Amino acid sequence: MTSDTTTGTPAGATPDDTAARLDEAILGGPRRYTLAELVAGTGLSREFIENYWRWLGLPVTHPTETLFTDADMQALREVGDLVTDEQLDEQAQMTFIRSLGHTTDRLALWHVEALVELIQRRHGLDDASARLAALDRVPDLADKMSRQLEHAWRLQLAALTGRLATEFGGIRATSDAAAVDQLPLRRAVGFADIVSFTKRTAGLGSQELAEFVQVFESRARDVITEAGGRVVKTIGDAVLFVADDVTTGAEVALGLAAPHTTEDEIPVRVGFVWGRVLSRFGDVFGPDVNLASRITELAEPTSVLVDPPTARLLASSSRYALTAQEPQELQGIGEVTPVRLQRAYTGA
Repeated sequence: MTSDTTTGTPAGATPDDTAARLDEAILGGPRRYTLAELVAGTGLSREFIENYWRWLGLPVTHPTETLFTDADMQALREVGDLVTDEQLDEQAQMTFIRSLGHTTDRLALWHVEALVELIQRRHGLDDASARLAALDRVPDLADKMSRQLEHAWRLQLAALTGRLATEFGGIRATSDAAAVDQLPLRRAVGFADIVSFTKRTAGLGSQELAEFVQVFESRARDVITEAGGRVVKTIGDAVLFVADDVTTGAEVALGLAAPHTTEDEIPVRVGFVWGRVLSRFGDVFGPDVNLASRITELAEPTSVLVDPPTARLLASSSRYALTAQEPQELQGIGEVTPVRLQRAYTGA
């Protein structure tokens, strides 16, 4: 049988043939069950199974078609056991499953786009040709990356539980109303924002824009991680980070703002505050997150601003120099006197 030399697809194969072949290769077997057969095979209700698929972001639109695999049957049996063993109510069920759908949807897109970009660079193809060429490589990518995904998740889970055990291990449970009403986590929270993003990216083609954003994100993640902080998310031309203590937050912020002596320098401005946050859905929320965002907007290129309470916490360290700026009125927050954070001069 002959095949297309670009994609490896058998000659004469239709797009539907190709899609079906890839589908079976990625999923590890054919789609053999209807929704009714899943209900019978798992002992779960139709409502639960439909909710499960909707929470994953893959709603059941054709309940009488054979859309489900042996792996789907097994996964549903296991999630049913999880719900029973942990006594998960519907809100917890939705949160656990929707988090998987949201994360893996973005992850699959990210991996495929990275593969397409590699093929474009390596073979000098246009975008459409690179996407076609990527198709036959996806099943092999799926096998390798699925194992990496589980390994990375376990590493991240171990790191998270270790931090929580250290932070809260010595704290007794409390029913104090004042404590319950406070946002639970004390964190340094901040933003690093590309200066003049629109102007800098005007006129860039898709390849150049992708490289620009990737350089910024890679540098930001490296700086944040090496300083001891964590990336919460990237938001277009900005990155949101947290740290477990105010000094680590300062080191992250100063590292992000420090200018690079390279041709592809991307100047950023940074703002951070020490406060309380609520951690949900892989994100952080609260008034202090909003304050950090608004303070960042006031910062000059390659500079760091903090709020006065954060400045007072840092003032005892000889590593930092703190300079109050002009008071600013922030909509929805009120008047704030931002304070510029710099490294203290240590010359002779």
